[in-house]
Amino acid sequence: MVLGKVKSLTISFDCLNDSNVPVYSSGDTVSGRVNLEVTGEIRVKSLKIHARGHAKVRWTESRNAGSNTAYTQNYTEEVEYFNHKDILIGHERAVDNTEKIKAGTKSLKFDGRTLLNFDLCVLHRPLATSFEGRHGSVRYWVKAELHRPWFLPVKLKKEFTVFEHIDINTPSLLSPQAGTKEKTLCCWLCTSGPISLSAKIERKGYTPGESIQIFAEIENCSSRVVVPKAAIYQTQAFYAKGKTKEVKQLVANLRGDSLSSGKTETWNGKQLKIPPVSPSILDCSIIRVEYSLMVYVDIPGAMDLFLNLPLVIGTIPLHSFGSRTSSVSSQCSMNMNWLGLTLPERPEAPPSYAEVVTEEQRQSSLAPMGACDDFERALPGPLFAYIQEFRFLPPPLYSEIDPNPDQPTDDRPSCPSR
Repeated sequence: MVLGKVKSLTISFDCLNDSNVPVYSSGDTVSGRVNLEVTGEIRVKSLKIHARGHAKVRWTESRNAGSNTAYTQNYTEEVEYFNHKDILIGHERAVDNTEKIKAGTKSLKFDGRTLLNFDLCVLHRPLATSFEGRHGSVRYWVKAELHRPWFLPVKLKKEFTVFEHIDINTPSLLSPQAGTKEKTLCCWLCTSGPISLSAKIERKGYTPGESIQIFAEIENCSSRVVVPKAAIYQTQAFYAKGKTKEVKQLVANLRGDSLSSGKTETWNGKQLKIPPVSPSILDCSIIRVEYSLMVYVDIPGAMDLFLNLPLVIGTIPLHSFGSRTSSVSSQCSMNMNWLGLTLPERPEAPPSYAEVVTEEQRQSSLAPMGACDDFERALPGPLFAYIQEFRFLPPPLYSEIDPNPDQPTDDRPSCPSR
């Protein structure tokens, strides 16, 4: 872009990931530089910078007001997360004052010295993850404007990405999801046998790139050939003026083998991989992005039998302790009667110390009373403050042979007669 002596105006961010894309989250500080390259000396009235983050939804619906009239209803709503402006060169109310910029490249940093070092965590509402949807978006950007006398302003806008992190290692997202449904087909006066579906997944939270292990059992007692399937759906919900607009999109799917009459199919961890998708958006008041796993049976000539299991797509992957918990749940997943599992009975209490150490052993381990008295008198404080060793013998090792067998019957004293 060449406008007179202005060769280029660029914006660069300090925080970049491996893909050279600026990515931030709540609590991070957005900072960078505005680079101005000129081929000769110029006069500048001001160089302004503007940072903004907002969510916006918009859609239209046609309405009929009568037989010959129709109109279009617009639905719009907006939520602003931050809106900050600052001046890098010049003054806000300057009219005739200008500043000379010599030929070359001038790099201006926007940080604490220019009051643009804003902290995202001090906002009154949580940020929403950057998103581009069918009827709305969540966007964050920084714009620079160069104003010169007798020239049109030079403007440049550069967006950056914000992730509102979702940790899937929380207990609510590590809990298994399961369900069971059944359907009976009817054809006029004839009733076919039922089709039953049971499905379970290890947890509710996943991250893109992971594979969902599906444990399911499909029983076909009808007279038709059915096909078990599974799919991940994304639901975008937009809210404005009390109305809701939803868009449902297929993310990934898989197909099982055809199931003839009287047959049963079992999925012992059938995997469905999650492609690169946007994380769930759960904290925005006007845009919501949710996911679900649909395990269903495709029935020709009838409504499908389907089971919806909710999903949350997060940004922080599963930790090692979470994977151990997941592996335990997967072992129980092989049995479709996992809901009937009960806790074991209360175990028997261990024996007390007096039951395993006899009085004779305890007395032999005690120190002489005289030695204890002499030792206590020699110390400036009470005796218990200086004892560091256990005074009693430890319990004996466990053995199958009873060290104190019961006395023979003949040696036992007889009960006195009444």
